[in-house]
Amino acid sequence: MPDMSASASLAMTHLVPLAKELDEDKVTPGVLGFIVFAVMALAVWGLMKSMNRHMGRVDFPESEDPGVRGGREGAEVAGAEKQG
Repeated sequence: MPDMSASASLAMTHLVPLAKELDEDKVTPGVLGFIVFAVMALAVWGLMKSMNRHMGRVDFPESEDPGVRGGREGAEVAGAEKQG
């Protein structure tokens, strides 16, 4: 098994110069941006959970066989229009 400390130190030697290349005058979101994003994510999660609970409570009354009844009525109306 290879020594992990050697590969970790090699990775760090490559990443440290990259960190120094960052422009210090550059604006980044920082901690406040992360906190705002996290609060928004929690709010969306809570709203989705609430919506799921409320949609589970909805009960739509359905007829016994809506396809058969709707088909007959539609055919009778079409037949009456042709005759009249």
